[in-house]
Amino acid sequence: MHDPAGQERQLRIGIIAHLKHAIREPFAGGLEMHTSMLQGALQRRGHDVTIFASSRSEPGVCVEAICDETSLLDIGCAEAPDKAFFQEHHAYLSLMNALRSRPFDLIHNNSLHYLPVAMADALPMPMVTTLHTPPFAWLESGVRLCKAPHATFVAVSESIRRSWSRVAPVHHVIMNGIDLDRFVCHVEPAQEPYWVWYGRIVPEKGVHHAIAAAGLAGAKLLIAGPISDEDYFDRKVGPQLNDRIIYLGHLPHVELAAIIGGSRAFLCTPCWEEPYGLVVAEALACGVPVAAFARGAIPELLDAATGVLAIPDDPASLAQAALVAETLNRQACRAHAERRCDAERMINEYEALYLSMIDAAAPSLPETQFAA
Repeated sequence: MHDPAGQERQLRIGIIAHLKHAIREPFAGGLEMHTSMLQGALQRRGHDVTIFASSRSEPGVCVEAICDETSLLDIGCAEAPDKAFFQEHHAYLSLMNALRSRPFDLIHNNSLHYLPVAMADALPMPMVTTLHTPPFAWLESGVRLCKAPHATFVAVSESIRRSWSRVAPVHHVIMNGIDLDRFVCHVEPAQEPYWVWYGRIVPEKGVHHAIAAAGLAGAKLLIAGPISDEDYFDRKVGPQLNDRIIYLGHLPHVELAAIIGGSRAFLCTPCWEEPYGLVVAEALACGVPVAAFARGAIPELLDAATGVLAIPDDPASLAQAALVAETLNRQACRAHAERRCDAERMINEYEALYLSMIDAAAPSLPETQFAA
């Protein structure tokens, strides 16, 4: 990072991850992928970066496990929710206390937990908190309690900024980015036509709508992603599988990117106000046009040349949108991703924010804070 004087600045950055899933491939979801990519990109720019994450995260000197991942608890056990709550609470409480004496220049809070924001005023260094979701009770409470003079909030989309505006001012919007090199553009789709849906298989991601839309259009649909809600899969997905509706499993990245790139259209079916939509960015990077429910931040990611918006929760509207999306120019999709979804653009914006916050906080910090 270069400061305004043109001097190289190498920062010591701590990233607080959420603890539901490990930060390793194949990623359980977009937040895990985003956290890993953020660390990797900052390290490539010469920064010293440590992720505080759950167990089973990618091993190495740059990952410190602070908690067993809470998704591994026996969900059939009546005590599991309470155990997960106290496990995460203790892990974050211990971490925030420990960070008081750790030599970081800045903390980037990428978790979804209330404690890091509520305790930000206990830290001697500034903290950036990225808001990845609309407000929910526990996180909203933590944000309301945040009185730290050198803490700030970043929204991943204008939609998220608006949803948090009644809770606290959000002065920065830094839209997520992806590593475009990991999603190769397929100028031509696979010879056998199919649509694709991928992501976490949970009710709020709405794969059942994609299945219904494919049925209405007589299209083949390939589905990929982790089954995060087995009851939902058993009720809404499994019974619909056949020779045209095919579940491929939770695929490694290379296989998944190839499946995405070969499709004629990607179906995005959020049943909630989608905060950003990394899957949309990834599909566009692969040169695949998008048919999506017009929810949350999805309209911010698309234009008329790259996607078609459908009426939320309406499979017929989605089917029609996908048929139109198939006709869009695939190279235009890739070009749009390069302009709007590049991780390098995102990292540039975060670096500038980090530097401004560190410099603003410097007069009030101990002289040793920035020692080499």
